[in-house]
Amino acid sequence: MRIVVVGTSAGGLPALQELLRGIPSDINAALFIVQHTSPAGPNLLAEILRRTTSLPVSNALNQEPIRRSRVYVAPPNRHMVLVGKQVWTTAGPKENHCRPAIDPLFRSAALHYGSRVIGIVLTGTLDDGTAGLWAIKERGGVAIVQHPDEAEFAQMPLNALTHVRVDHCLRLAQIGALIVRLASEPRPEMGESPVAKDLEVETRIANEEVVSKRELLQIGGPTVFTCPECHGALLQLKRSGILRFRCHTGHAFSVQTLLSQLTMDVEANLWTAIRSMEESVLLLDHVAKHLQQASQNERLAAYFDRTARATERDATTVRQVVLKNEPLDIQRLNEADTTDPSAPIPRESERF
Repeated sequence: MRIVVVGTSAGGLPALQELLRGIPSDINAALFIVQHTSPAGPNLLAEILRRTTSLPVSNALNQEPIRRSRVYVAPPNRHMVLVGKQVWTTAGPKENHCRPAIDPLFRSAALHYGSRVIGIVLTGTLDDGTAGLWAIKERGGVAIVQHPDEAEFAQMPLNALTHVRVDHCLRLAQIGALIVRLASEPRPEMGESPVAKDLEVETRIANEEVVSKRELLQIGGPTVFTCPECHGALLQLKRSGILRFRCHTGHAFSVQTLLSQLTMDVEANLWTAIRSMEESVLLLDHVAKHLQQASQNERLAAYFDRTARATERDATTVRQVVLKNEPLDIQRLNEADTTDPSAPIPRESERF
């Protein structure tokens, strides 16, 4: 039996519906789907997908057995991981700010099933799934990516293509046909690499296990950076398909996610600065008006008024910086670097 793991984010629902339409009800495979969802959102993905396919589709239950010809969906706010012949749902640390995240599923599948795994990255933003797809490929599995031209949000497919030597980059209809063909072929026996320490440790973290600091230092080295989730120190992982980090409590981040978070933090701090300056202007104006009305110290009143006007100009300057603030995007930086190093980085709306 083949293990098919699918990861998607923004634009994922129609992509999943199209993918499942091409899968017969007797396929010799079990399918596992992670789509990024809000922990407070409605738990409707499995119900919606059931209308699309003749395969049984359900939210994964903790420690339920894995059965062929079934589709398991990660429930909100739970990682879905494979442990032996069971599927587990866990409250392990978030990865790339997500739970469920794609990488824990992909890594656990690679760890336990090796060359029997088919990993698929579909439409989405940022790069969750890339590190997990790299692990699947390293263990001898098949790596498939939705063609970026078809993806509603091309970032996830593009990042996977950049960092992983994928086996197939296809449109959804072709991916479905390929899954059917691979599932009907004999189980591959060759090409599977030994289990690396980092794969085993990271899978244990997603399984809610406490990993010792000594084990963490075996797979990563200390950095000066801090975790956006818990503000603990981040380790840079030594062996990975992409530049990645983990904190000692278990949160994991790609460099793309850290850059995205840094952009948001900078913008939030700048808006806080604008608010503080505008409040200062209000207070300075209030004091200046009070002094003028009371005929007290006109020189001081004029000073407060000048300071208020200067602070207004500074607030306007900072506001202009905020409005020009663009997300730090590795893919956009790569595109600019391969065209003209002196050219400005294109805005998001100019990319496609």
